[in-house]
Amino acid sequence: MNPRLLEAQRVLRRGGLIAYPTEAVFGLGCDPLDRAAVTRLLRLKGRSPGKGVILLAGTIDALLPYLAATDEQLDRAQATWPGPVTWTLPCRADVPVWLRGGRRTLAVRVTAHPVAAQLSNDFGDALISTSANRSGAPPARTAREARWRLGSALDTVVPGATGGRERPTEIRDGVTGAVLRH
Repeated sequence: MNPRLLEAQRVLRRGGLIAYPTEAVFGLGCDPLDRAAVTRLLRLKGRSPGKGVILLAGTIDALLPYLAATDEQLDRAQATWPGPVTWTLPCRADVPVWLRGGRRTLAVRVTAHPVAAQLSNDFGDALISTSANRSGAPPARTAREARWRLGSALDTVVPGATGGRERPTEIRDGVTGAVLRH
């Protein structure tokens, strides 16, 4: 295994923050079930906990423990996965509020990006995936930019190229199918 991916796994397991390449930008991530890590991530970004976060995974199996979606809703989402479409799907009542922002839905994506998918698969769970930047600032598109924008607040940066998309992933409502973000 790639030594940088091994280091990222160690950082995630001890509650650290990582930056890693995704479809369009570098993502900022951590263990979604580690409340202290998620709180640290949100503070670093200057992001309101009420907005919720996106969970990114290498397979649908990593997302299923969080979801209470119908088969029809899951089929609709899976028709676009793996790929650059995030869906807001009904989530289980026990999903932590720091993930869903107080809503009854959770934003989730099965990524086609090989590095991001491998990170999730090796970790054995989904990862938080939000752009590696402070709220209102441009997102990092390279490992160097992620380190420059977030500095020593990051515990490690996983090198690699993004998927080359110009815009962040589309977000769709899993109940209605409506596009929430292009």
